[in-house]
Amino acid sequence: MARQNAQKSQPNPAPKAAPERTEDKKPVATASAPTSKAAAPTQEQISRRAYEIFQARGGTHGNPEHDWHQAERELRLGRQ
Repeated sequence: MARQNAQKSQPNPAPKAAPERTEDKKPVATASAPTSKAAAPTQEQISRRAYEIFQARGGTHGNPEHDWHQAERELRLGRQ
């Protein structure tokens, strides 16, 4: 009988959760980039504009990636 009594131990009560505080739950404003209503430029449009930038430079050597990014920026902003 001693064994049966030893095996019967009281279960540990579950820890109490902290009470939920509703006053701290305020919507968090997130900063996001301004969205443009115009559609993003296509690869073909960017390619054409990058080539125009290359030609405007006189066809001299440059950085094609720079031309591509410049063309993409200009088209997203609506400039040419």
